[in-house]
Order: sequence, then C-alpha cells, then structure tokens
Amino acid sequence: MSISLNQRGYSVGKYGIELQHTLAGWVKSIAGGEATAEVITESLGANHLKPKHLGTLKYEEINFSCGAGMTSGIYDWIKTGFDQTSNTRGREDGAVVYADYDNNEITRLNWTQGLITEYGMPALDAASKEAALMSVKFQPETTRKLIGGGGKIKFPSDSSKQKRWLPSNFRLRIDGCEDGCKWVNKIDALVVKQKVIENGVGELRDYEKVPGSVEIPNLTLTLSESHAHEFYRWHEDFVIKGLNDQNMEKGGTLEYLSSDLKTTLFSLHFSNLGIFKISPDKVEAAGESVRRVKVEMYCEDIKFDYNSGFTYGKR
Repeated sequence: MSISLNQRGYSVGKYGIELQHTLAGWVKSIAGGEATAEVITESLGANHLKPKHLGTLKYEEINFSCGAGMTSGIYDWIKTGFDQTSNTRGREDGAVVYADYDNNEITRLNWTQGLITEYGMPALDAASKEAALMSVKFQPETTRKLIGGGGKIKFPSDSSKQKRWLPSNFRLRIDGCEDGCKWVNKIDALVVKQKVIENGVGELRDYEKVPGSVEIPNLTLTLSESHAHEFYRWHEDFVIKGLNDQNMEKGGTLEYLSSDLKTTLFSLHFSNLGIFKISPDKVEAAGESVRRVKVEMYCEDIKFDYNSGFTYGKR
C-alpha cells in the first residue's frame, strides 16, 4: 500500500458495512479494528537500558451503531451470534467501507471471522422524540486496511425506515403482569455481552477467537405506582414469602414498534425473569408529577428477533 505525499486530504461522509461481499447499509458511527501489538520491556541489561520488543499481535474490537434500515444480514448476525443453545454462533467476514458524500469509496477495512461480543438496545421513553439506534461490537480475527480505488458505492437509499424507529414506540408483555405493562413509560437500555476466548494456533501470530459465556442484563422498567399492583403481588410472593423457584419465574417480550405502533421492527424475548426490587422514583415535596416506581428483574436469557419484511431484504 503506497500513499503519495502530494495526495490531498479527504473527508469521510458516510460509513457502510459489508458482509460476505454484500452491502448491508449505512451506519451512524463506527470505530476500531486497528492492528496493534503489546510492547514488552525486558529486564535491565548490562548497559543499564531496558530492551523492548513487540509481543502478541492483536486486533481491536470494531463497534458501530445503526438504525432499523439495514439488510437482514446484520440482524441475522446478531440473532445467531448470541444463541447459547448453538455450538456454531455466527461468524462473519466483511468490511467497513468509508465513502465521501458522493458515495465514492475512499478506503475500507476488511475483516475476517467477526464474532459479536456485545449488542445494545436503546433506553425507551414514552416522551422521547429522538431517533433510536442499536449498538454492536464484534471481535475480528484479522483486519487489513485498503486505501483508494473502490469506485462508486450503491447502498440502499431509502432512509425513511431509519426515521420510523423512535424510543417512544414500544410494547412490553410479561406473563401475569399484562395490565401493568400497559402503563410502563420507561425501560432502561439493554446490553448483552459475550466473552471471547483467544485460542493460540501453533506458529501463527494471529489467534483464533472462540465464543465464551454470555452476560445477560437485568430488565429495569418504570411505571405509575397506581398500576403496579401485579408487580407488587409478584414481589410479595417472590421476594418476601420466598416463593421463588423456577416455576415462579416469568417469560416476557419487548417489541420495538414503527411509528404507526402496529408493525414490530425488533423484539427481545426474555426467559426466566425474576423480580428482586421495587422502589419509588425520587419526587419533590408538593410536586404535581405522577408517582412512579422502578421495577427490577433478573433475566437468564434474551433472544433477539426482527421483522424480515421491514428490512431492505436479503444480503
């Protein structure tokens, strides 16, 4: 790779994701993927200088944020990447494509065997008008950067689907608490994480990445106290009376909806929810705000799904 010293500076206007040589859509932001190596300092030598050399070659995680307008390839990757019942969790080869405002490719970062380490769904608020974005992190086994010569990029251009996803549009269902769920006005952000284990492969400097354990977050929601009686009853039985075996845990579903509140864009399916705390929100004395309570539940597993009819299509 050579770069002329006389080459003018350029500005990147758009960031795209490519999976298996197929364009998957624009992303809001992206970072990471650089190759780096640990610097090892040896013991003090005879000349009173500490010799240094490079150790293991590593590649940084790549993280990006996107909306509801990607192709199904991105969402399939998330869906399979955290399946704890599968021994072949999703791996993807792909590229980060950097383009100018005229859709000309400036540079790209190719990666191999990308393994998702984290995905996050945004906090939900019935009063919010900001666009919602999900975040994804993945660990590549290798990356290689290429500059220039990519030509014109043709990505899906219909941005209207991106605008339809708002944090105010959601529907929550929890077994036995259906009435209370209708009055939930806030849900905390949910971030699912997966550990990656490095597996040395003989004389190669690159390490194989193997999926490890999955860390499932708590489900935390807020609703008006006057409609929280189902959650209070569950808390009374589960926490105070100690009736908290697996049969008393609940299932649930969180749906992220389009602007018409009829179409489900994404959904999270919760397994083995267990309530462990209900606490009132802080309020000012003599205030006129509705008294609300925060409900916190642990969760053993979360499965991601999406509406294939709403994406830009197959990759």
